[in-house]
Amino acid sequence: WLMAGASGQDAFGSAQALLLSVPGRIALFLVTLELFYHLCNGVRHLVWDSGRGFELRAIYAGGWTVVGTSLILTLALWTWGLA
Repeated sequence: WLMAGASGQDAFGSAQALLLSVPGRIALFLVTLELFYHLCNGVRHLVWDSGRGFELRAIYAGGWTVVGTSLILTLALWTWGLA
């Protein structure tokens, strides 16, 4: 997208049309989800670095918390962005 913007108006228009299409929006949604998942899992690893959360039950709870929080943050960002 940045390269298309630097390449000129026609290239930027083509990139913008691709990103605003349904497959483009799905791809952007998945990239946003991946970024939030990576962020939340990093926080989980920081908790592990403190020596907590190594019980099997806590590991499963933390994993599902990361997945749920990632989904909530992604949906919140997209709701805010589309409003």
